[in-house]
Amino acid sequence: MADGTTGGENLLFLTDEQLRKGIEAMFFAYRGFTADPDRILGELSYGRAHHRALHFINRSSGTTVNNLLSVLGVTKQSLNRVLRTLIEDGLVESRVGREDRRERHLYLTREGADLERKLSEAQRARMRAAYRAAGPQAVAGFRQVLEAMMDESIRAQYLALKDAKT
Repeated sequence: MADGTTGGENLLFLTDEQLRKGIEAMFFAYRGFTADPDRILGELSYGRAHHRALHFINRSSGTTVNNLLSVLGVTKQSLNRVLRTLIEDGLVESRVGREDRRERHLYLTREGADLERKLSEAQRARMRAAYRAAGPQAVAGFRQVLEAMMDESIRAQYLALKDAKT
């Protein structure tokens, strides 16, 4: 507690060095978090954009292309490249909307769901182990920190996704 890294009252007065260490920890944690999926994706000549698309299509089966664009925050051209590959490779199915035929709704195929599960299992295992090691209070605090770092509009999207599945 003397170094200001523990205790709620000391967290308000972090030094630049403590913040730098936190930033570096995030960089290295992200590297670890993405290592297993990156290896799997690399074997298939896919990248992280493919993983994100698979994740959010799985999370909201039937989502529209426009909604996925909004959630991912990428350009239409970039998403179309990723979706074209996933559709051609039989991992994602695009269906015309029933109410609005201009909309395309996205679904994972069985193969797409299998790949998404394989990618996510490695990340869930890593998160589960880290959460167990840190304990419930740290988990709640970590989630609060992550949510506080989000821009307001992104936090609203995140909370809407979170509320949709709970």
